[in-house]
Amino acid sequence: MSVPELAGRICLVTGASRGIGRAIAVALARAGCDVAINCRSRTEDAQRVAEDVVALGRRAVVAQADVSQASAVAAMIAHINRDLGPIDVLINNAGVALRRGIDDLTEADFDETIAVNLKSAFLCSQAVLPHMRAQQWGRIVNISSGAARSAGSIGLHYNAAKAGMEGLTRGYAARLVKEGITVNAVAPTLIETDMMPADPANSTRVPLGRLGRPDEVAQATLMVLGNAYMTGQTIHLSGGMSFD
Repeated sequence: MSVPELAGRICLVTGASRGIGRAIAVALARAGCDVAINCRSRTEDAQRVAEDVVALGRRAVVAQADVSQASAVAAMIAHINRDLGPIDVLINNAGVALRRGIDDLTEADFDETIAVNLKSAFLCSQAVLPHMRAQQWGRIVNISSGAARSAGSIGLHYNAAKAGMEGLTRGYAARLVKEGITVNAVAPTLIETDMMPADPANSTRVPLGRLGRPDEVAQATLMVLGNAYMTGQTIHLSGGMSFD
């Protein structure tokens, strides 16, 4: 997808070693961006994504960090600034999906889910905003989920984290709109990844008759990034499961 405004920009995609994050990182490279690929532990997978980016003629760096920790985020941003330059585009995609019912959900599960899925978006956004504000241009996209507005199947802790991410999106958008920075969310539902295999039981839940693909989430993300008039919005990809 061609997005002229993105050419030459430096991007950070958190949780980009596989699945949706990987697809977004590769799509950004195709759009002419240099890409920092964040992962918490899957460094070999992240390195393969970096090789895909380089094969498309762009620069890449693997940025290993637990983005739920402020000190790790600070070190990661310093690493990216040194090796690629200051970040113009941030994709907050890192997340965990711990399936729990009400009776087996622990405080530790809840805290981890909020930290990785929501707090990380706050920490990374805060870290990149000084550069974006100084240049009066920036793009932030938060990868939410249909679970932010429905029961979902993972658990109420996941619902809370994703709903919080959409609230964070609107809060930042309202406060940054006059500074050339847009903040939006993309909310996919039932996307075929390692965590969601394409078996008939999953596919029959989708009116379209199949799961979504990571590249379709990447396409929607680039569409949002290329629209300077859109901010504070959540774009849903659900194959007809819900309408907003």
